Amino acid sequence: MAFDGITVAALTAELKAALSGGRINKIAQPDKDSLLITVKKDANTERLFVSASASLPLAYLTEKNRVSPAVAPNFCMLLRKHIGTARILDVTQPDFERIIRIELEHLDELGDVARKSLVIELMGKHSNIIFLNEEGKILDSIKHVSAFMSSVREVLPGRDYFIPAQEGKINPLDLTEKYFNEEIMTKNATASGALLASLTGFSKTFSFHVCAMASLDPDAHVSALTEGEKLHLFKNLERELDKIKEGAFAPAIYYVDGAPAEFAPLPLKTFENAEKTVFSSVSAMLEEYYGAKDEITRIRAKTADLRKVITNLIERNVKKYDLFEKQLKDTEKKDKYKVYGELINTYGYSAAPGSKELACTNYYDGSEITIPLDPDIPVMDNAKKYFDRYNKLKRTFDAVSVQIIQTKEELTHLNSILLSLDNAVTENDLAQIKKELSDFGYVKKKTGFDRKAASAEKRLTSGAKPFHYVNKDGYDIYVGKNNYQNDELTFKFANGDDWWFHAKGMAGSHVILKKKGEEIPDSAFEDAARLAAYYSSAKGQGKVEVDYVIKKEVKKPASAVPGFVVYYTNYSMMIDTDISGLTLIN
Repeated sequence: MAFDGITVAALTAELKAALSGGRINKIAQPDKDSLLITVKKDANTERLFVSASASLPLAYLTEKNRVSPAVAPNFCMLLRKHIGTARILDVTQPDFERIIRIELEHLDELGDVARKSLVIELMGKHSNIIFLNEEGKILDSIKHVSAFMSSVREVLPGRDYFIPAQEGKINPLDLTEKYFNEEIMTKNATASGALLASLTGFSKTFSFHVCAMASLDPDAHVSALTEGEKLHLFKNLERELDKIKEGAFAPAIYYVDGAPAEFAPLPLKTFENAEKTVFSSVSAMLEEYYGAKDEITRIRAKTADLRKVITNLIERNVKKYDLFEKQLKDTEKKDKYKVYGELINTYGYSAAPGSKELACTNYYDGSEITIPLDPDIPVMDNAKKYFDRYNKLKRTFDAVSVQIIQTKEELTHLNSILLSLDNAVTENDLAQIKKELSDFGYVKKKTGFDRKAASAEKRLTSGAKPFHYVNKDGYDIYVGKNNYQNDELTFKFANGDDWWFHAKGMAGSHVILKKKGEEIPDSAFEDAARLAAYYSSAKGQGKVEVDYVIKKEVKKPASAVPGFVVYYTNYSMMIDTDISGLTLIN
């Protein structure tokens, strides 16, 4: 779910309970867009992390400390000067906006009681942290917004602070049935769109959820709804709003294919069948969700350069492969030139000097054939000319045939590495992929020996682990994330009587189904095959053919690249790529 008004409402209630009456003990600014505020309340210490990042705005209570720069930025210094020991009076959410306002009380330079406000705006690219005086004027902000940057509102010291009005929207906590029927249900919009366009702080996810609660299609136009359906929608919306008013939150993260797909402070009807983790606090939910998302985002950003390198190498090899195939096609005439030379040696005596062609019988197939001759040279010398052409094309054929095989193998290897980038979820996984690229000369190794770098590489690569799944019958299934892990999994981890799976004829992970000393049920074989299909280049296809064989039948040829194996007897099955029924352990 987006960081919407419902999430902010739940977080505000949590911050109000945890921080009100507490006193600020420390203010740090870990990076240019974030703050870490430590608050002492009774015997407890709370840390409030706030980020105004355009890509990841958020706020939550955390137990983790963060490293701050040696010299505090100006905004941090200003906050320390004014509210470094301030008492927190209240935490509120103005008009159900994506805004948290912290009211503070402190002693000014003359020892008089003064009030300030810290406003946290969690509004996507417009996110900000703004420091206000008692009159509502801006003292400073973590991000300055001039008139050149925004025609709606300047955020600069000395300007009056205000919240930009959202045309046509009201606070959902003030909603009445009359307004719902006369304003929302008369819009030229879908049911979910009408809610989204009319209620402050509503997100698409929550609008879809309310429609699902009312058993309505969120894309159904409001004009197509019956009076009964409208009433049912209102009653379900009212019920959800009552939960917010009462603070009856149940924060949870919902998972799809083992990855965090959504979070919400209230149970989501649209994800009722998904795997979920329930949290005791909104902060714990947000920290877990955004921690996982941030890790994935960070890993994806780090793979971008590697992906570009590999993609360029693949494109270059595809061009080479096409060129070699064209050259190979050009050598198809070589055998004809060899036959011409042999026939001239046999029948050339019958041709008159200066002849332009030689008509004879091809003793290989009995057909009549006409061979072009160069009239400027002796007839028998034409045989040597044709043999020279044959030998040249034969050399080209032999060389190009080898190059085609090598290029095809390199393309297969590069495509497998490219697929590995999609499976990388940790720094350790990336380290193994970088090592493989370096080991096979796709990227340059650093010159000289750096003991510290070598130690770090060894630590990272040794820390990478394959995916470990468990199916409903309790069978352990392991999936290699990259080629080095595939080799490790197949030839060092798996026992000879375990089962090995791989998508047929394409880049993909090695999958090991561990035997438990009993006959393995068909469901376990199918689940292992689903994983092999899912972690392959055919992931998006409906059905994928998967080979499987007892592990002892899998062999690795000498000098083969990582991940490459051969097997000469196997079973196959067509299977889907739905792995939702499997539990990811790590």
